[in-house]
Amino acid sequence: MLVLPPVATGYILLVLFGRQGVIGTVLARLGIVLAFHWTGAALAAGVMAFPLMVRPIRLSIEAIDSEVEDAARSLGASPAERFRRVTLPLAAPGVIAGTVLGFARALGEFGATITFVAAIPGETLTLPSAIYLATQTPGGETRALALCGVSLVIAFTAILAGEAVGRRALVGR
Repeated sequence: MLVLPPVATGYILLVLFGRQGVIGTVLARLGIVLAFHWTGAALAAGVMAFPLMVRPIRLSIEAIDSEVEDAARSLGASPAERFRRVTLPLAAPGVIAGTVLGFARALGEFGATITFVAAIPGETLTLPSAIYLATQTPGGETRALALCGVSLVIAFTAILAGEAVGRRALVGR
């Protein structure tokens, strides 16, 4: 999904998860609706963010010395316990970096979201689509700037929080 245009990803999500889609038909019978619903906005943002999260997480896990996990195995740790008590703490900086990157990408998602769930006020209107709609409304420049300010505050807060958690993870080693 990283190399597909976001609008193409949104259309694929619509084809798969829309009420008439292959997966959407089954989900609709279970009462789960994604297309043109806030849950679909979350799915679209997650799908677009996921590729950016994978690389730093994978690299941090691959950088862990296998002897550390071998030692935990030799001491009787189960695979789940090794992951929770050895792998995850050692990979924490990469997990945090991936999470912050993913959040930033999800926060700015526009193309897949607008295609899959539209921009329904009170239901699926995301920050980027609200900014776009404000720029398309005569006299909406002030609103667009205010929404950009909100976006900046959220982005900087996420980065600072990610840095703080990352430092805490490194100190806890």
